[in-house]
Amino acid sequence: MIFDPTPRASDYHQRLRAFMDEHVYPNEPTYLEQHGASEDRWQVPPIVEQLKAKAQAAGLWNLFLPDSKRGAGLSNLEYAPLCEVMGRVPWAPEIFNCAAPDTGNMEVLERYGSSAQKERWLQPLLAGVIRSCFAMTEPDVASSDATNIQATIERDGNEYVLNGTKWWTSGAGDRRCRVAIFLGRSPNAASRHHAHSMILVPLDTPGITVRRMLTVFGYDDAPHGHAEIHFDNVRVPADHMLLGEGRGFEIAQGRLGPGRIHHCMRLIGVAERALELMCQRVTSRVAFGRTLAEQGTIRADIANSRIQIDQARLLTLAAAHKMDTVGNKVARADIAMIKVVAPNVALDVLDRAIQAHGGAGVSGDTPLAFLWANSRTLRLADGPDEVHRETVAKLELRRHGG
Repeated sequence: MIFDPTPRASDYHQRLRAFMDEHVYPNEPTYLEQHGASEDRWQVPPIVEQLKAKAQAAGLWNLFLPDSKRGAGLSNLEYAPLCEVMGRVPWAPEIFNCAAPDTGNMEVLERYGSSAQKERWLQPLLAGVIRSCFAMTEPDVASSDATNIQATIERDGNEYVLNGTKWWTSGAGDRRCRVAIFLGRSPNAASRHHAHSMILVPLDTPGITVRRMLTVFGYDDAPHGHAEIHFDNVRVPADHMLLGEGRGFEIAQGRLGPGRIHHCMRLIGVAERALELMCQRVTSRVAFGRTLAEQGTIRADIANSRIQIDQARLLTLAAAHKMDTVGNKVARADIAMIKVVAPNVALDVLDRAIQAHGGAGVSGDTPLAFLWANSRTLRLADGPDEVHRETVAKLELRRHGG
């Protein structure tokens, strides 16, 4: 059975769960208090750095990066359940240096970066002393079709000149964010699928302006946030180019597969926590002479939630296994399927949990409202459902000669 955990994976899973129980859950109120009480919401709560040091000392650090000596040596299948555990608390992945977009950016640097690029950016990212962002999406085009990207990268001697506006650049509000991976196109490229490149851009480079921080259903997602950034004749040394000109799509395909597995398993963790909160709520609240748990509709909601969660988990693990054994390209349909399923399942379970909590469910007194907003966003952040369904349909038709 492909889902039997290896001894190594079981050990990490047990230790991670124990760490969460001992350090993360008890410090949730502390995190919220430090964040809410701060006069500056963009200051990282001190508890984060304290717990990062404890996690690193416990060997629960950089658990991603399959097939790399820089990570924990775990496969995608072994790492996926760890994502689920971390996903139960929105800020927990950073504690273990496993937070997006850093994980994806570190994978890019590990796979495609030069020795100098790794020394300057990958090493401090792996150490958790800096953070990074990924500048791809643009406000004026449908960025779900990456060939639409209009921001430009033009060679000028020993430099590249960058121009364009990016938004939803997640993590750019973090004061520890030092570098962006910028996706742009060469105006005179012969082929639209070889026109785009990725380049490393230090965020203190002249010409970079953060125009505003965006909100997600009213949440500003401080202290990391999502920025709209303007690049005006930003000059970057030529040796900051990743892999080579015109190879941006090649890098993107290598980056997006593992990141989507991570998001999907974290969403399973979100759904599990929502179901747990729902069950606690309905066993303690009374309406019309009975606890809510004794109401037939509530029982059906609980049952449907468990069924959906377990189905989504198995589909995600199957995709992770295929990525490990036959590669991301062959696993395209599986990755696309879980990208549709996982956020929709999480949203279904969250909606039921919110309903069971009544007014408390839409307030800040529980994590449900924030988790719903974040989960809803993920139906767009890694590509809209429609794009992933199109991928699945094309591959299915191809199997049948269509």
